[in-house]
Amino acid sequence: MIELKQNIQLKPFNTFGIEATAAYYAVAESVEGVKEILSNSTIKGLPLLVMGGGSNMLLTQDFNGLVLNIKIKGFTVVEENDEHVIVRVGAGEAWHQFVLYAIEHGYGGVENLSLIPGSVGAAPMQNIGAYGVEIKETFQSLEALHIETLQTRTFGKEECRFGYRESIFKRDVKGQYIITHVSFKLSKKPVLNTSYGAIETELNAMGIDKADAGIKEVSDAVVHIRQSKLPDPAQIGNAGSFFKNPVVSAEKVAELKAQYPDMPAYPSGESHKLAAGWLIEQCGWKGYREGDTGVHKNQALVLVNYGNAKGNEVYALSEKVLQSVKEKFGVELEREVNII
Repeated sequence: MIELKQNIQLKPFNTFGIEATAAYYAVAESVEGVKEILSNSTIKGLPLLVMGGGSNMLLTQDFNGLVLNIKIKGFTVVEENDEHVIVRVGAGEAWHQFVLYAIEHGYGGVENLSLIPGSVGAAPMQNIGAYGVEIKETFQSLEALHIETLQTRTFGKEECRFGYRESIFKRDVKGQYIITHVSFKLSKKPVLNTSYGAIETELNAMGIDKADAGIKEVSDAVVHIRQSKLPDPAQIGNAGSFFKNPVVSAEKVAELKAQYPDMPAYPSGESHKLAAGWLIEQCGWKGYREGDTGVHKNQALVLVNYGNAKGNEVYALSEKVLQSVKEKFGVELEREVNII
């Protein structure tokens, strides 16, 4: 029997550390548990907020409905050959724990995604990515429970419609499904990706030649880089990168490069991806603080809560950042964090 709690403070359950109250709160550790709580007559018709690690959301108000924390755990090898292994992972596992599991067993493909906060179930929703790798590259399939019918459906890679921090779960079927398990196809003969960002530089600083590096060394390098640039939510409330890197036309890049020759720009198909952090920093926001909210001193992409910031204060700051970037560069940023 799952316990349905009332008037629960959500501050411990979101990495931003924002105070907000949930009218109802429950934890589900199995698919049957999810079905049980969704069938509870007390919460029928109320809004539903599914929570994993609480790392990609900004709570701007109390939630007058059910907050359901998914804690389905477990790693299961469901298929294996000489080249690859398919691992089925419970949606409630912490993402980094899955990365550590893969590294421990010599399975490659997710080492560049080390230390990304959040749960495995949340990862495919926004096609998480870092250091030249996105989840879609190792994604095999996922299982999701339809909230209304309580029927389980399997989504393959194509059905998920992955894009840059995008999937069908953020668009067409948003709010219709709860992801319970995700399966990944990992390599038993890993090919390392060390060309992105400062991975090779970090490996050198660690005294490791890239020719001698394995998946653990790449993971360690990524962890070191992330820890040097991004604040620990246990110390300063944050949700990681608050904004997406904008994608603009080649014409727009040429126009901006004429004014700002040092502006980073990366080809992305027929378009170009700009560095949102660089744009925000050029607008003078890096290290900015207003009350208990601000922009992190080492990474302008990250908005922070220094202690007692309210969600709507963080949101108001994000509005100012968006507006200033639009005015200076004519580029519209988009929030990566879900606003609740």
